[in-house]
Amino acid sequence: MEISEAKQRCWAEIDLDALCGNYRTARALAGRAAVICVLKGNAYGLGALPVARALSAEGAGFFAVADGDEAEELLKALPGARVLVLGAVGEIQAARLIRLGAGFTLFSPEQGAALRAAAAAAGMPARVHLKLDTGLHRLGFEESGMEEAFRLLTEGSLLPEGIFTHLALHDPGSDGEQIGRLLGMRRALEERGVRFPICHALDSIGLTRYPDWRFDAVRTGAWLYGVEPARNPHRGLCRPTVVFRTRVTQVRSVAAGERVGYDDEHRLARDTVLATLSCGYLDGVPRWNNEGFVEIRGRRAPVAGLVCMDQMMADVTDIPGVRPGDEVTLLGGGISVEEYAAWGRLNRNEALGRLGRRVTRIYARGGRTEIVNEYQEENGDR
Repeated sequence: MEISEAKQRCWAEIDLDALCGNYRTARALAGRAAVICVLKGNAYGLGALPVARALSAEGAGFFAVADGDEAEELLKALPGARVLVLGAVGEIQAARLIRLGAGFTLFSPEQGAALRAAAAAAGMPARVHLKLDTGLHRLGFEESGMEEAFRLLTEGSLLPEGIFTHLALHDPGSDGEQIGRLLGMRRALEERGVRFPICHALDSIGLTRYPDWRFDAVRTGAWLYGVEPARNPHRGLCRPTVVFRTRVTQVRSVAAGERVGYDDEHRLARDTVLATLSCGYLDGVPRWNNEGFVEIRGRRAPVAGLVCMDQMMADVTDIPGVRPGDEVTLLGGGISVEEYAAWGRLNRNEALGRLGRRVTRIYARGGRTEIVNEYQEENGDR
């Protein structure tokens, strides 16, 4: 696929140099701690395999994913990579992943029993990171479950590689209480002979806020992808990595009083020039209704009407000369991820992660480009 074809409908331009720069700054902030690169959700929408290959070339060797499918994809592309699955994995798939060398999150007695069965089926032990619920109340063993965790970790089929928690990040006081519970539960197990080579608690936000709690490793995802934590004391070190663009497909004049698209709530207050854009909510655009902006010819144009599944409209009355084929910026450039997410009432990570499968991704690194279009890849056409 040529660049001109890649940019026909809607596409994401992904700066792998910026991504790798963010990895380097994360490493510098982490100090002696290892950096676990979080690739869940297709690397927050950027594309897990191109991102993983770029990070691997930069020296990254430890990755985290959400589920078994993400782990299998990554381990087949990067055999020998160190991969931790953060969520649940079915027993049959877990047996395959054990043979591939994946590590697992051990978070409950039931899931521990399933991992033991998978280890027996695989004919080899499963490497696990014990997840502790210290206050987020999502996954993990509480203090009352330490006896069960001890039993699972001393019966031979589960090898303790790490112990970790996830901070709720409400405030420094409650975060400190969570760290205290983590250290207390780790101490209780170590006093009974269960040792953990790796202890980790911090994500991208914690990495920037709590230098004393970096322990053996930190988990960073958002920072890699250019989502700078709020109240970050290291401003300017985290660089944006994504620009999301589309094109104008048609321009029309619509009389005052008309309604645009499916929007029943907002009649046009004036005679309006509308540009239809070849992108919609299935491509990842929030389902804005007469809110938000896009950038055309270097100027902002307000979104008009309700964003459709495959298309959307913008008011270009005040931007002279807009015509079909013009390039439109949805995210990046002059539109920050903070603004884009706020207009859609989204978390910033979600704003990136929504980038759809049919959005062609164009990767740039060191002056070279790689184009990934899943539909053409499936048909053997690159």
